[in-house]
Amino acid sequence: MLYETAVTATGAGGGRAFAPDGTFHVWLDEPSELGGRGHGNTHEQLYAAAHAAALLAAMRSLRTHGHPAVPAEATVTARVGIGRREGNGFALAVTLEAHLPGLETAAAQALLESANAICAYSRAIAGNVTVTLALA
Repeated sequence: MLYETAVTATGAGGGRAFAPDGTFHVWLDEPSELGGRGHGNTHEQLYAAAHAAALLAAMRSLRTHGHPAVPAEATVTARVGIGRREGNGFALAVTLEAHLPGLETAAAQALLESANAICAYSRAIAGNVTVTLALA
């Protein structure tokens, strides 16, 4: 293990999530579309932030593997949707959209696909969540 952290979530129908070391704190709520008040951050927002950041980091790590450098202005936007799963429970759908200004389309697409293949978050959901990759 190269790094490990802990975050605790508390509260019913709302609440908060925090790191015991004090470095992270957010207020939580369900989106109004799912019956919440919509006054806090949603689980989907937290996942989207983590996945977008992880994919961008994966792109940066590929420079030593023959891919072009990630432009300083690069962004990754993760769109996370939740819906009912056939049968029982819920399912996510994720779109990962990379904005890689200055890179040719083919190089940008190759970088995005290679990063998705090594990203810990992408690998964790592979085969379980519908993921769409796109260039902005």
